[in-house]
Amino acid sequence: MVITFLWILCVALILLGLAGTVLPVLPGTVLVWGGIVLGAWIDDFARVGMTTVVVVSVLALLAWGLEYVAGLMGAKKAGASKLALMGAAVGTVLGLFMGLVGVLFMPLVGAAVGEYLARKDHARAVKVGIATWVGIMVGLIAKVVLAFTMVGIFGAALLI
Repeated sequence: MVITFLWILCVALILLGLAGTVLPVLPGTVLVWGGIVLGAWIDDFARVGMTTVVVVSVLALLAWGLEYVAGLMGAKKAGASKLALMGAAVGTVLGLFMGLVGVLFMPLVGAAVGEYLARKDHARAVKVGIATWVGIMVGLIAKVVLAFTMVGIFGAALLI
């Protein structure tokens, strides 16, 4: 009975984590990782060994890092000001309250507004906003791919 509950919790954490890779209010990668570690532990690391857990942990750290670095790299590549970076961060937070569209586009708006306030150049503000948004989207896609890779590795380890 307890084992069944733990497996249900494991699956729930993984599914919630996969949803969290695109919903910023949930720590997606951490939840996927937690579900996988729980699954390995339930089985006393017999099928999902420590090597698999280490590989999945590295992928989780990579996904987490990419999530934050990709947007900054896009902004930096476009020569964003500090105000643009702060604007993107504020836009991200505000976007949380606006649903999926807000989550996807408010960082762009925030970066553009911040850049405009810093340099009073419309064209540059748009360029920085778009570059920041592209970076964030690349990070999001990478995070989703890495999360599904983690789940795939876990599933393969369970079945082999």
